[in-house]
Order: sequence, then structure tokens, then C-alpha cells
Amino acid sequence: MRLDGKVAIITGSASGIGKAATELFLQKGAKVVIADINAEAGKQYEEELLKQEYDVFFYPLNVSNKEEVEKMVEIVKEKYGRIDILINNAGITRDAMLTKMTEEQFNEVIDVNLKGVFHCTQAVAKVMSEQGKGKIINTSSVSGIYGNIGQTNYAAAKAAIVGMTKTWAKELGKKGIQVNAVAPGFTKTTMVEKMPEKILAYMESITSLKRLGEPKDIADAYLFLASDRSNYITGHVLHVDGGIMM
Repeated sequence: MRLDGKVAIITGSASGIGKAATELFLQKGAKVVIADINAEAGKQYEEELLKQEYDVFFYPLNVSNKEEVEKMVEIVKEKYGRIDILINNAGITRDAMLTKMTEEQFNEVIDVNLKGVFHCTQAVAKVMSEQGKGKIINTSSVSGIYGNIGQTNYAAAKAAIVGMTKTWAKELGKKGIQVNAVAPGFTKTTMVEKMPEKILAYMESITSLKRLGEPKDIADAYLFLASDRSNYITGHVLHVDGGIMM
């Protein structure tokens, strides 16, 4: 599966799954925009990749800020002339039990994990509609499918992403744009590794493959949905979860 010459924006790509996807997409011939709120990590990653002569650049981005997103899309369009792929990968957690969750915790997660996806997709879809072609991949979660204790905010956002994915697939299909989602299971990222050991052990125990996911497992799914091998797939939610809760 090649992405030769394709221009991809990957949000939350200075670490974790987004970082793995960036490296994989570059290896497959894409030009990648590293869009991340962590300026230090993003710039460092950009420098590492430029030394390997990849076509990549870092853009410091808060996806919850509509104006920042629109400016980024404008700059990418000016630089490359097109945008072929958008991976809405950025996300945060602010876990707490329902009766203890603050409104600030709820709003923070909704702003990044849900509104951020809306902002990025709305801006990029306009460019892709003019082109008559494009691929948008959203990141849901098993928490959005099955729910998860202590994650009212996160599960709500990730469940909503499923609904938005199917809605956008119907709206944008006539423009030649495919919209799909990936629902990762528990994956070895900094965000997940902060969870208590006993919870991670339990998650492994209820997963058919008896292991947590690796960032590359999810990146591979992104690659498939971004490639020409998935040209007749849209409105689909691909579970990449090791068979959790089967």
C-alpha cells in the first residue's frame, strides 16, 4: 500500500499513535503535516524526519481552536496545492467518576476530542470538495462503543465521532470524499500507560489476543483506509482492538 505524493495532515502526531502513523505514511511516500499542540516535541520530531530527507513539516495546533485550524489548512493548501488525507487522531483524557467529574474536565475533552474533529474536518472537507477527492479518517475508541468506567466525557466524544463519521460519509460521498473511523482498543501510549497496572492487566485478560495494542497496529489501519486499497469503503468503523469484549 503506497501513498506516493499524497498530502496528509495527522493531528496529535508528535507522540503515540499519531507519531507511528506519521513515520509509516512517510515511508509509504506521503508528505505529512505534523499537527500537534506540543511545540517542543513536534519540532524535535520534524527535525529528526527532515534529517532522513522526508517531506514533512510541523505545525503547532490546538484543534479546539477553529481559527488556528482554518489557518493551518490555508497554509497547507498554499504549500502543497492540495490535501489528500486527514487523520483526526488528536485526543486527551480527563478521567473521573460521574459524580466527581467537573464541568471543566467534561468540557476539555469535548473541546479537543469532539469539537477538534469537527473543526479539522469542516476546514479540510472544503478543500477536498474542490478537488473532488479525499480521505478522512476519524479516531473513535472501544470506550465509545462499549463505554468505560470513569470516562463519561471521553466515551461521549468517541461515541459521537461514530455518528459524525456516518453522517459525513453520506454528505461528502457525492464529492468523492470517503469518511471512515478507527476504533482502537487499549494501546500502549503515554495516555494509556498512566492507567493503574491492575486495570491494564484486566484489559489484557478480556482481549482475545491477550495483549495491549501497539501504536503501529493502529497506524496500519489508518494506512489501509488512507490508501487506494479502500476506495469503496466509506461510513465504516474499523475496530482495531485485539478482540476485546467479543
